[in-house]
Order: sequence, then structure tokens, then C-alpha cells
Amino acid sequence: MRTEDVLAAIATGLWRWDNASGLVTLDGEAARLLGLPAEPAILPEVAVRSRFHPVDWNEINGIVGLAVAEGTLAEARLRIMDGAGRVLRTVRSRSKAVVDGNDHQLFGTLQEVADPQPGTTAVPTPITGDWRRSREAFLLDAGRALAEARSTSEVLRVAASLSMPGFSPDGLAVFGVAGDRLSIIGHHGHGAGDEDPFTDMLLVTDYPAAEVVRTGRAIYLPTPEDYRRRFPATWPLAQRFGRQSWAFLPLIVAGRTMGAWMAAFTYPVRFTPDERSVLTTVARMLAQALQRAGVAESERELTVGLQRSMMPTLGPEIPGMAVAARYVPTGGGLQVGGDWYDMIPLPSGRIALVIGDVQGHDVRAAGLMGQLRIAVRAYASEGHRPDAVLSRASRFLAGLMDSYENENGTGHGSGSGTGRGDWDPGPRFATCLYVEADPATGVLDIARAGHPDPAVRMADGTVLVRPTAGGLPLGIVPDTDYPTTRLVLEPGETMMLCTDGLIETGGHDLDTGWARLRSILESYPGDGEAGLEKLADELVNAVHGPSSHHSTGPLADRREDDIALLLLCREGEGCGCGPGATGYAVRPARRTALTVAQAEPERLAGARQQVRELLHDWSDDEQVDAAVLMVSETVTNVLVHTDGDALLVAEATGEIGSRRLRVEVADASDELPHKRRPGEMASSGRGLLLMEMLADSWGVDPRGEGKSIWFELYEEAGGTEEAEGAA
Repeated sequence: MRTEDVLAAIATGLWRWDNASGLVTLDGEAARLLGLPAEPAILPEVAVRSRFHPVDWNEINGIVGLAVAEGTLAEARLRIMDGAGRVLRTVRSRSKAVVDGNDHQLFGTLQEVADPQPGTTAVPTPITGDWRRSREAFLLDAGRALAEARSTSEVLRVAASLSMPGFSPDGLAVFGVAGDRLSIIGHHGHGAGDEDPFTDMLLVTDYPAAEVVRTGRAIYLPTPEDYRRRFPATWPLAQRFGRQSWAFLPLIVAGRTMGAWMAAFTYPVRFTPDERSVLTTVARMLAQALQRAGVAESERELTVGLQRSMMPTLGPEIPGMAVAARYVPTGGGLQVGGDWYDMIPLPSGRIALVIGDVQGHDVRAAGLMGQLRIAVRAYASEGHRPDAVLSRASRFLAGLMDSYENENGTGHGSGSGTGRGDWDPGPRFATCLYVEADPATGVLDIARAGHPDPAVRMADGTVLVRPTAGGLPLGIVPDTDYPTTRLVLEPGETMMLCTDGLIETGGHDLDTGWARLRSILESYPGDGEAGLEKLADELVNAVHGPSSHHSTGPLADRREDDIALLLLCREGEGCGCGPGATGYAVRPARRTALTVAQAEPERLAGARQQVRELLHDWSDDEQVDAAVLMVSETVTNVLVHTDGDALLVAEATGEIGSRRLRVEVADASDELPHKRRPGEMASSGRGLLLMEMLADSWGVDPRGEGKSIWFELYEEAGGTEEAEGAA
């Protein structure tokens, strides 16, 4: 008797499914079970597919794919439909895949089962539908959680917390591969030291995880007997944990097996096709999450290495001064960019502070930054003055860009090229601020190349943005002059240097960004050098939240631009105290100085702003307006009637409510001003008349070279409100 006849006697049919040709071969019993004439037939795939319920067809596709990948049997229940859309019967299919390259054939059996009864509608039973919905919800949640994990430890925590629908493993382990050995990346549900026998295990060992890594195929062990029979050498290692079922699945990314995942159960698990499908899907998501986490950790490690190699350490200590610095990289990618700071001891005994920003937020920007920082340090160490250091640095950067363009065949400023030049659009430039500080006197000589101006926090908390002369950013025009501005940092004052990332991040422009930082500088109570470190943290936290000196981690993803920050404090009585603080033997003076050159009349607006900021808490607003008007008149008089520059010095002294403002505007001309009686249509001649009307006192003092026009205003407590009340 033929095998087909024996199987037909027990209502079991045979079939073969050729994936390459798309043909299905049925014996008579298999054809009958599918609702076709009970005779052998070779049919196209579409004719057989039409006999299955659509939901079951989608399920069998996944089950067959899983069986092909694992080399196991594919088993499923299928509802057979008639032409009217009714369920004729339910059959159980069991098949084995034979793989030939990219194609495969399925050889299997069909056998009728008792449920559901003929005549029922083509709707899944409630239990089946609920399980499927639970499985889909679980996989969505698991995928989301694994996608959000940012480190290997987070991935392992997520994997340990997964509660699978209908069955949950008691123990988990993730194995990695290092050369020819197996290693434990992480585990859950085991005690300390339990992983020791499985650490550093040779891949040739007769152990399920090692075989999974070697073959790339899953291993399911439903019972301890299966484990003992298949892996007798390592069964004693697993026996002591008291588990009943095990699943070992490969962790595959881009066709490469990077490790294995073990799920162990304290109760028997049959590992049905649905259960294997869930485990396989989780293993794939786990492999991808571990791959992403590994790449991210490698990038963070590279980032930290780059930062440590490129960022200097502050030192040595400066007598009478304190320095604090921060660098925060931009988010995404390698988290490196072109911002930098430096502190350079000079041959003269002075100290140079440098802060700069190379255009771009990529590895090339970081590389250029490193080269430029070394060049600036070399020029400074040779003893050059600030203007000469920046001029040489500009020529150096321009030369680097010319060499790069010649090497890569790119035109200067073209933004296009061939070969390696394609990934770097156009030339790069850099902004820079160079400060040479004399610790003994507090004198600061500043040269600026397209960089934001420094800000000074006075001892009583008043903050001024100090306008400085400047030139083009480095590297744009090789031979550029960088004029030097001289300021004096008084005892108790703090100077802030920063890149534009600290100012403009968060949708701010220069004005609103400075206002945000000003409020922090004014309100923060410091405490010597420790207070300076806290102030640096407060300034960075105001933009990005808590950070370390060199921040990495989840915070990086929210960053829009690099940040470099330098704080220089000249120690003195009241250093770091906030506004209104007590403890001064004599309240320190507020002082600002500014040169308005003939070639830069637009700096007159900066002079007016300096006076307003100096008098930000003056009690009488009308006096503030009067002071600004007189400054404008006296400086304009110098620019119009002389050939020299105007030097403005403004100083406020005394206790709040009874202070004195003294403003001096000096120039190099010996010609003294005199009163005039301008007519109604005259465009000038009113400066001295205004001072006579608005100032409490004023005068003109001849000097050895030039003259000085000065005026004073005396604050009265109550200010405008008191005057209005008296009126």
C-alpha cells in the first residue's frame, strides 16, 4: 500500500509548495481538504491561496518565513473557505522547508481538526483575536522602548522589563562575541557571579548560545530532557537554575550575527509558531537597539577623546585673578564642533585668554579648530601683541583653506567640487577674541575678529557689554588689521567671554540673548573662585539645563550650537557679590571707558548705551536721559570739529540715592569750545548750552595734549517721583 493511501485513510493529505515556480502540488486528499475535486493536481499559488481565510494567509506567511530562517517545522491552523465566504473546515498544516539559495520548497501535510465547526463565519475566535491584539500592542510598546534606549545598560533594562503576552521569561541573558569567544553583555534574573561559567566561553563549546552564534539559527528547548539530550556537556551548568524551557535566538544586524539572546522559563513552554514569532521579533529589535547603543557609545567615547585632546586645562594660577571655563558641544553626530578657549602664559608675565569659533559643527570644523588653536598659542608664546597674533592667525587659516582647495580641486567660495571636496561646502572662517591681561594692574588689551564683545560684571552686580574695536573674522582676508582696545578690570569685577552659542541658542538674537545672560550675571551671588565656577554652571544651565565641564549624554541632543565660555575675575573686596549686597567698606565705583574713532561714528550709539547701562538703577529717569543727551552732544562735537578720536570715561560713585555721575570726553585738539547763540534753524552750537541747562556742574580742562570736557550729575533719592510729588 502506498504512503498516500495510508495517509488518506486517516484523512491526511500531502502537498508540496515550490516558491521558485509558484506552483503547488496536491494529492487527492489534500485537494479534498481544500474544497477542490478529490484528485491529484498541480495548481498555481493564487488558486490555492483563494481557499484560505485572508487573516490565516497573513499568519502562515510569517510562520513559514520563521521556519525557513530557523530551519524548523512550520505548524499552523488554517480555515478553508468556500466560494460564498463561509468556513468549510479548519485544517492543521505541518511542513518542512528545503532551502536552495534564495528559493525554497515546502513539503507538508494537511489534516482536518475539530474546531471551528463547519458553517461558522470567517471571524477569528475571541481568544485568538485578543491574543493577536495583545501581541501587536506588546510589540509596538517594546519597539518604542528599545528605540528610545540610548546605552547598552538602558537596552538591557528595557529587555528585562518586557512582559510578553501569554508567557514571560524568568531569566534573560545577552551574549556577545569577542574574537573566537562568547561573552556576557548583560543578564537578568540571576545572582551575582552566576554568569562566570558562561563568560569567555569558546564558540566551539557545546552550548546553545555558542551554536546559535555559529549557525545564526534559533534553538528552542521546551523541556529539560531536550536540553540534556542536545547539549549534555553544558547541561549541568543550566540544571542548577531550575528552569523548564529555554529559547536561544540569534541577534542579527545587516546579515551579521553579533550575539545571542537567551529567554529561560520556570514553567514548560511549547514554543508554538506564535510564541516563536514574538520571540524572534523581540530578538531582531533587541539586536538593532544594541547596535545603535554600541555606535552611540563609541561616538561618545570618540567625542570625549577629541574634547580632551583639543580642550586645554586652565593653569597655572594667576596671582590676584581667578578663571573658570566651560565647553559644551553641539548635539547629534559626534558632538564636536569648532568652538574653543585657551589660556596662555606669555613671556612678559602676562596671561592671554583666547576664545574662538570655527564655522561648522563637524569633524572638519573640530580639526581646523585644533590647528588654529595651536597656531594662536604659538604666535602668542613668541611674544606678539594681540593685533599681531590675530593678523598672523588670519593668514594661517587662509593658507590652510587655500591648501585644502588646491588639494581637492574646489574653487574659493564656490561651495562645490569633486572628490573629497564634495562633502565640505566652501571655505571656512573663524571668529576670535584675544585678551592680554596684566594681573598686577588689571589692564586688558583686547583684539577682536568678528566675535561677540566681552561683558563685564562690576563688583556691585552692574553688567556692561564692553564695545571693542574689531576686524573681519579670521581667514576671510589674509592681510587684515585688528585694532586693540584697552580696558581696565577693576578689583571685584568679572569679565565674560563666550561664543554665540551661549547667546543665541533657544531662538534668541544677540539682544534678547544678552538680556537673558545679563539677568543671571546681575543676580548671582558669588563666593570667590568657587563662586566663579558656580556662575559658569548657572550661565550654561540657563541655556541647556545641568551640564558638566565637558558635557555629553542625552543633553547633547537638545543643543543647537557649540558653547565656549570663559570667566575672568579680578579679586578684590566685594568680588562676586550681587546687587544690593552689604559688606563693602566703600561702595566700589562703576566706571566705563570707550573710544569713538573718526572712522567709526556708528560707535556713538554704543557710547549712549554704555551710559544707560551704567545708570540702570539711577533713581531719576530724566537725569539718565539728560546724561545720554549730553554724551551724544560732546562726542559728536569732537567728531565734527576735530580730526581726532573721542575718549569717553564715565564713572558713578557713592551710595545708592546720593551718587555722583562724572563724564569726561577727551580729544587731542587744543582748541577750546565756546558758547554760541545758534538761531532757530542752526544745526549745531547747542552743546554747551545744554550742559549749562542740564548738568549740575560742568567744565573744560586743558591738558598737555588736547582737552577734556566734563559734566556731573548728582542723584537725589526718590528721583522723578519725589519731584512730581513736590510739584
